[in-house]
Amino acid sequence: MLSNNEKLIAVIGATGQQGGAVVRALQARGQFKVRALTRNPGQRRELAEEVVAADLDRPETLKAAFAGAHGVFLVTNFGEKGTDELKQATAAVRAAEDAGVKHFVWSTLPNVEAISGGKFHVPHFTGKAKVDRIVREAGFANHTFVVAPFYYQNLVGVLAPHKQADGSLAWALPLDPDVRCIHMGDIAELGNIVAGAFAHADEAGNGEYLPLVGDFMSFNEIVGTLNRLGHKFSFQQVPREVFATLFPGAAEIADMLSYFQAHTYLGSDSSDRIALANKIAGAQPTRFAAWARVNFPAASSHSLR
Repeated sequence: MLSNNEKLIAVIGATGQQGGAVVRALQARGQFKVRALTRNPGQRRELAEEVVAADLDRPETLKAAFAGAHGVFLVTNFGEKGTDELKQATAAVRAAEDAGVKHFVWSTLPNVEAISGGKFHVPHFTGKAKVDRIVREAGFANHTFVVAPFYYQNLVGVLAPHKQADGSLAWALPLDPDVRCIHMGDIAELGNIVAGAFAHADEAGNGEYLPLVGDFMSFNEIVGTLNRLGHKFSFQQVPREVFATLFPGAAEIADMLSYFQAHTYLGSDSSDRIALANKIAGAQPTRFAAWARVNFPAASSHSLR
């Protein structure tokens, strides 16, 4: 039998936030060989000991990408124009089966439509959840579901605060800021859970769901945490129907936030799953305050002068 450090893990999306985190965590553990998969391997030779071409939209590339691999980590990118996650994931699962892969780890999200009884339409969550059954039924010796949180990084990126009429910075969202409903985390730490799952397949390779959660907060708690660090942010709750018309894709964000408020990000009490994920990762994930201290732009750079 191969020892762990002879086993090869193939990582899809190795240049992205999730795949990159998995590559780094596997390398840090030193228990496995790492094969980074990317559409442009020539440009990214430094990623891992092996860098191989793979394109989820060209299933014929996956045979070589998965050849000889003990494990595969799969994430799909909903945000990329024209992406059919179900089609891409199905192709990856089939190719992994054909290659004799033993442990398949899929990065999923809660099924919002099922949890909310069809009330909320959040395709970038539900689309991933629909892949779970395909992974479950594939017959891998081991399979694991990891669940990415609301990224802390979103708060300095796609959901950064906006300048208001008075020059201050605020979030204006269709969400009750007093409702504690957001399971959050530093997406760079997802790799620790994935690497841990590959290392502990006996505990985490039987269809377990392992969410990365560094903090569980309301928006007022987020704002309060940042303001204690010297920022001067505020929050304004806007009506859902107003927000939904503000920009392309706003309606889905409004539905997502309404779902958070009604059911929480993970959709149910997930304390047991979070505890197992932290155990498997071998570390407690970073709390929001600690992350923000390092990663939020210094308060003075946007003070009201």
